[in-house]
Formats: sequence, C-alpha cells, structure tokens
Amino acid sequence: MTPASEPRWLTEAEQAAWFAWRRMFPLVDAAIARDLNQDSGLSEADYDVLSVLGSADGHRMRISALAELMHWSRSRLSHQLTRMEQRGIVRREDVATDGRGAEVVLTDTGVAAITDAAPLHVASVRRHLVDVLTPQQLQVLAEVGEVLRHRFGAPRKGRD
Repeated sequence: MTPASEPRWLTEAEQAAWFAWRRMFPLVDAAIARDLNQDSGLSEADYDVLSVLGSADGHRMRISALAELMHWSRSRLSHQLTRMEQRGIVRREDVATDGRGAEVVLTDTGVAAITDAAPLHVASVRRHLVDVLTPQQLQVLAEVGEVLRHRFGAPRKGRD
C-alpha cells in the first residue's frame, strides 16, 4: 500500500462514537419494536405504513408515492401491503382519475389500529429514548439525524 492509499483509521473519539451508534441503535430500536408488538400487535413496518397513511389526505396515497416517501422498494412495500390487507387494515384501490396507478387506503380497522397504537408507541419512545436524554442531547441527536438524512437524500423535516 502506498501512503496515499492507506486507510484513514478512526481516532479514539471517532471509534467511540461509531461503537456507541452500533450498540445504541439496535438496542433502542428493538425495545421500541418489542413494545409496539406487545401493546398493539403491530410490527414496525405496519406502524410506519399506518402512520404515514393516517396523516395523508383521505387516509390514502399512491403506492408509488408511499414507497418513495418511505424509501422502500415497490416490492418491499407490495409484500407489506399484502400482509396488511390480509388483516383488513389497508386496501388497494385503482386510481379513479387515470386508471394507471393504485392507491393504498386505510380501512376503518386500520384507522382504529393506528389511533389505538399511537399513544402506546409514543410512551415507549419516551421511555426508551426521549426521557433518557437531556434536552441538549435530544437537540444534538435531531441535528445529527437531519445531517445524515440530508447526506442520503431523504426528505427534510416537515416534508415527511
């Protein structure tokens, strides 16, 4: 290896941050996902879809737009929607205005599911993340999240 191609090894501080991220994220994510499933019977993927549709006009959205917003492949979303349709919480409909696309729509059961799950989910998020950190730490976490979202081209806060 020539000096120009040698890796830029992490400093102690950088390595500590990287290890903290690698250890923290799956633990927090798993705890919240476990609570969500125990409290409501919903998976994280179910909740993600339901929460986006719950905020959409008419509780409906084009499937292509939903996949793009969630940064999911159309195939992944299609499989998820099939599982959710089987449980009666969403349904797919043809787009009436152009006949080319399809929309996913929350059913009454889906609206009830997200309405019932949301307070329990936010309590879990508080218990495992928000209430554990200081206001300053939360601000830094939000800022870091926005920088990384921007880096990967995800929609900025307020657009999703």
